[in-house]
Amino acid sequence: MPWPIKRFILVQFFKYKIDPSARIGLSWIYPKKLIMDANSNIGNFNVAVHLDLIKIGKHSSIARGNWITGFPTNTDSKHFAHQKDRHSNLIIGEHSAITKNHHIDCTNSIEIGNFVTVAGYASQLLTHSINIELNIQDSHPITIGDYCFVGTASTILGGASLPPYCVLGANSLLNKSFTIPYRLYGGNPAKEIKELSQDFKYFNRETGFVY
Repeated sequence: MPWPIKRFILVQFFKYKIDPSARIGLSWIYPKKLIMDANSNIGNFNVAVHLDLIKIGKHSSIARGNWITGFPTNTDSKHFAHQKDRHSNLIIGEHSAITKNHHIDCTNSIEIGNFVTVAGYASQLLTHSINIELNIQDSHPITIGDYCFVGTASTILGGASLPPYCVLGANSLLNKSFTIPYRLYGGNPAKEIKELSQDFKYFNRETGFVY
């Protein structure tokens, strides 16, 4: 159906908060709560289900072909029952972009800052796994700071953090929290490779889209 009609239904019946300038393409987007700020966009062929919240900031986008899943809270399931404060959220700041064909597991919260690019194809952000020691399903949040660039085909595991103004090299495995900004991290597992100049134009953008 035409987008204005679809938006009307989503706002009136699903109680989603979708700015009039925001848009969803041919995608199945069905969290408990959806907030899309001005000029945000979800493209075609995305699936986003079983989340508590998706929040997309101004001028941010999810391109196409992404698989976004979660595990809602307040259920009777025994999975993650030990994590009372867990939230199945995807929160994206302003002027950020998730490109194509990524797998994003929001069993626990994923927070992506402002002016971030999750670039290329086939990256995995995985917040949950099996805790071998305790033999239970376990989860931990992921944080990506402002002005970060995540290279193609990278894997970020639960509990990992990428500091602001950093690059994660292609095909890297980020499995812990780093704290020092303006760095290139990369490898399997990722480690600090070199310092990056604060003068790089990517780190000083006023608009998110890169021409």
